[in-house]
Amino acid sequence: MRMLINSPETVVADALRGMAAAHPELDVDVERRVVVRRDAREGGRVGVVSGGGSGHEPLHAGFVGYGMLSAACPGEVFTSPVPDQMLRAASAVDAGQGVLFVVKNYTGDVLNFEMAAELAEEDGLRIERVLVNDDVAVTDSLYTAGRRGTGATLFVEKIAGAAAEEGAPLERVAALARRVNECSRSFGVALSACTTPAKGSPTFDLPDGELELGIGIHGEPGRERRAMMPAREIAEVAVGAVLEELAQVAPADGPVLALVNGMGATPLLELYGFHAEVARLLGARGMTVARTLVGNYVTSLDMAGCSVTLCRVDEELLRLWDAPVRTAALRWGR
Repeated sequence: MRMLINSPETVVADALRGMAAAHPELDVDVERRVVVRRDAREGGRVGVVSGGGSGHEPLHAGFVGYGMLSAACPGEVFTSPVPDQMLRAASAVDAGQGVLFVVKNYTGDVLNFEMAAELAEEDGLRIERVLVNDDVAVTDSLYTAGRRGTGATLFVEKIAGAAAEEGAPLERVAALARRVNECSRSFGVALSACTTPAKGSPTFDLPDGELELGIGIHGEPGRERRAMMPAREIAEVAVGAVLEELAQVAPADGPVLALVNGMGATPLLELYGFHAEVARLLGARGMTVARTLVGNYVTSLDMAGCSVTLCRVDEELLRLWDAPVRTAALRWGR
């Protein structure tokens, strides 16, 4: 195992210490594992909180800041944060307008955020929860019941955060977040397995010359395994699977946000080449791509591969997407 770490036991704490040193605009509690924007309570905004296992960087801590998340709770690698972290984050960002929990559909995250919401409500906080379940590849997996939460988490957090920044009430922020999730679909592909620091070896066996179609962000098994294909053929599978599901989302002729997301070990040279194929396929279907994001945003440690996420948007969702954002990993317009 060759990793740029001190030890598997300290990898998350070390990363948080590095984030604190690099981003003084964030309040990073290394010991209690909470990352908060320093001005979270200013302006009487709704708080937007998310979190999950580490290993998916920049998700979620990299999205804490102006116009996006108020706080994030990083768990150990591929392990849900605990309710105490979530409660601490909610308390740190509550400005009297309530807090939205954005929860990816993985069993540990769902259970722990539910418990944290109950504890927060006992303390007098108003809590709304939004479940992200955009993956179309499989219905159930090793980590969840129902569809997994993957790339659409970025869309949900950005648009909900923009609405909160504008002063929208909690119910409105939650409704917009749910609409984004309902309008989003994703499909992922792995060219190699990832290696967790604790295990020190690949999380699953993927022989040379093969790829896994429909993986999740923890390296969960997908739909099927095939011999390696050119990017154009991989794109046809991924885009076809997403569009088959997206056809059920109105308006059928509306524009989309497109995310071509690297899984951690795929260089931008390949991701942009892959996006060329995605854009070609969408253009051939007469679809309008309103905005595009290409890069590593919702990763799986050192996995090679990518995912495609499309979200149908109207004028309001597009305006909120374009609204200024300033985080460690996403910034424009400010």
